[in-house]
Amino acid sequence: MLVFGQPNIEKKEILEVIDTLKSGWLGTGPKVAKFEKLICKYKKIKNTIAVNSCTAALHLSLLAIQLKKGEEVILPSMTFAATANAVIHAGGVPVFADCKVETMNIDINDIERKITKKTKAIIPVHFAGRPCEMDKVLLIAKRYNLKVIEDCAHAIETKYNGKFAGTFGDIGCLSFYVTKNLATGEGGALITNNIKYADKIKVLALHGLTKNAWSRFGDKGYSHYKVISPGFKYNMMDIQASIGIHQLKKITNSWKKRKKIWEYYNKSFRKMPFIKLDSIKSNMRHAYHLYIILLDINKIKITRDDFLEEMRKLNIGVGVHYTALHLHPYYKKKYKYKKGDFINTEFISKRTVSLPLSPKFSIKDQRHVVNAVKTIIKKNKKN
Repeated sequence: MLVFGQPNIEKKEILEVIDTLKSGWLGTGPKVAKFEKLICKYKKIKNTIAVNSCTAALHLSLLAIQLKKGEEVILPSMTFAATANAVIHAGGVPVFADCKVETMNIDINDIERKITKKTKAIIPVHFAGRPCEMDKVLLIAKRYNLKVIEDCAHAIETKYNGKFAGTFGDIGCLSFYVTKNLATGEGGALITNNIKYADKIKVLALHGLTKNAWSRFGDKGYSHYKVISPGFKYNMMDIQASIGIHQLKKITNSWKKRKKIWEYYNKSFRKMPFIKLDSIKSNMRHAYHLYIILLDINKIKITRDDFLEEMRKLNIGVGVHYTALHLHPYYKKKYKYKKGDFINTEFISKRTVSLPLSPKFSIKDQRHVVNAVKTIIKKNKKN
């Protein structure tokens, strides 16, 4: 089985984890601190707080900007549940916006249509690794005095106008989940140039304590802590950071490999019955996180779900990114959304397929994916 989103774990990551295990320090300690510094350097940002997931990062970001109960946060319906759930857990109301079919990113015009007196923030999602038009997002945020939290779960390498995704808004949130371009198994981080936000998040991420465990039990002697806030258990472990340190060191080489596979897929699928997506503009760097095809279901005899099953039969792991969030039972019932509310998001939702993409892939793996897609399409193409 060609596993979808398999991470590229090599000898250096393994040896670093072994070193951590032998050290006796498995929790939040010196390797987390090192990982945070490396992210700051890579992203050209002043503060990084490593946590146990991007979901935690989103939640903490909303608490840092002091989202109040009932305040609204605008985000795309074309996203993973975590983006909306973080708003709910912080006491806010997620307000969905439509996306553009050609980019799958949030529709800038729809952001403005959804703003009310209760709106507190915008969460643009850099979908699949393609940057949002952050200059336009920031103009809207400035006009209405809104906060901007960037969901960069797909976008660690992404740039827009020469600047890294996650460094435009008030806070950026990264994911290091097992399928991500930088994988630590589970994990995430917040990045910000705002020291007040950073200091608050550091406290909230670990029980609301003034000192982390390494500060209390490290080699500099015991240090008493104080609880200054009812915080959370969102900290990253040194075991995870051990993997992340070396994943980050090779991220540029991994990105180049992903780009090469992406271009091979593009060339191979040029004449396929797929909905055409926007090309990558010269002012942006795509992270090449997800390679998505949108099936033109009017030109084939099978549904998207049938296509997924056919790929599985050929031992190829595939993904769906995503089923429109507003059509999931909870959000439909709670926020009174219905089919037809977001035409573009629903259009994508019926047609989207994510093909496997990993810097681990051999030429044989890549050809296996391409041949499988072509075989299924050829067998099911309408005359």
